[in-house]
Amino acid sequence: MKIAILSKGPGNYTTKRLKEEAKKRGHTVKIISYTKCYVAVEASKPVVRYEGGDLESFDAIIPRIAQSYTRYGAAIVRQFEMQGVYTTASSIAITRSRDKLRSYQLLSRANVGIPKTLFAMETASFDDLIEQAGGAPLIIKVARGTHGNGVVLAETAKAAKAVMQAFYVENVSFLVQEFVKESAGTDIRAIVVGNKVVASIMRQSLDDDFRSNTHQGGVGKAVKLTDEERHTAVKAAKAMALPVCAVDMMRSQQGPLVLEINSSGSIKTPEMVTGRNVAEKIIEYIELNAKRTPKKDRVGA
Repeated sequence: MKIAILSKGPGNYTTKRLKEEAKKRGHTVKIISYTKCYVAVEASKPVVRYEGGDLESFDAIIPRIAQSYTRYGAAIVRQFEMQGVYTTASSIAITRSRDKLRSYQLLSRANVGIPKTLFAMETASFDDLIEQAGGAPLIIKVARGTHGNGVVLAETAKAAKAVMQAFYVENVSFLVQEFVKESAGTDIRAIVVGNKVVASIMRQSLDDDFRSNTHQGGVGKAVKLTDEERHTAVKAAKAMALPVCAVDMMRSQQGPLVLEINSSGSIKTPEMVTGRNVAEKIIEYIELNAKRTPKKDRVGA
């Protein structure tokens, strides 16, 4: 097969591993910087241009779209979709996964466990928001963000009000979320490929930071998931129509709670600490599905 990896970083670990495994299995692979692509839109002829030529005849693409380029990257993916090219993450699935509120709404509808969450923008009802979320301490985060950025732990009601007022002044929509004390500073990342969890790690903050993201200095170790956690990860991926993704969860007294689904999560730590060949599993999945008729997106939002 002819596979394109849409990535701004050819030296990125995940990009390199995907290319390595695809070539090992006899496929032709091209790394394409999606920000340097441009599209020609005309009747019945979807064209993607790159470095002065048309990009065509690909059997599959693997989008590795960065958060800050979501809209542009999704537009390039959409153009490939219009050509009938198979993608491991559809343009609409990428877009909605980057919207935290939209993600929680879809997960809630699918009866996937999530932390109690409130969404607000212009409101003076800060006391009611705090009360409805279960009282301080609380997690307050911007509606769009990744790698633990834009996330604040407000340990008191006074601190929570101050953070919300700051977002209010900046005209920024935000989420107010219950703080799960028993899971502070730790979470689980499950890499889902198809209907299976192919690798899982527990991420632990190195200091007193409540965020466990490895981008924030957290460390990962292999972890064995319970049946409920595996089921939750696969169910969350299905709810978001993302057959290849990273599902971040935390353990709580009421069971696993999903924090985020990442359409282009890194496989570096999951591979290095578990010894699992995640890249190979992704390429195998593409081999099995690229020639099939694309399924209609039935998420509905």
